[in-house]
Amino acid sequence: QVQLVESGGGLVQAGGSLRLSCAASGRTFSTFAMGWFRQAPGKEREFVAAISSSGAAYHANSVKGRFTISRDIAKNMMYLQMNSLKPEDTGAYYCAARSGTSYYIEGDDYDYWGQGTQVTVSS
Repeated sequence: QVQLVESGGGLVQAGGSLRLSCAASGRTFSTFAMGWFRQAPGKEREFVAAISSSGAAYHANSVKGRFTISRDIAKNMMYLQMNSLKPEDTGAYYCAARSGTSYYIEGDDYDYWGQGTQVTVSS
């Protein structure tokens, strides 16, 4: 059974940084695509960033230049480095995974989800 566990969320002031981690287990994720999504209270889930099995990355325009997605295949880990955080970045952040060699930006494309980690950015 595939399991994804996020960590690294917390409370940070605007302009600060956080690094989220996603630990994957249950499968060999070298052929899996992975992604980060977020959901603010009262809003729909939003795509943040995605990374293919070969490491090709894609970031949403709202986070481009501030967030960086990466992965460590050997450790079955994925990361999201978040810099220059803004209050509008506040929300629950979820990691997702699916088999496939490309990257995917639609939540419905993913088969596996973590429980989420909360990020709160104060102004």
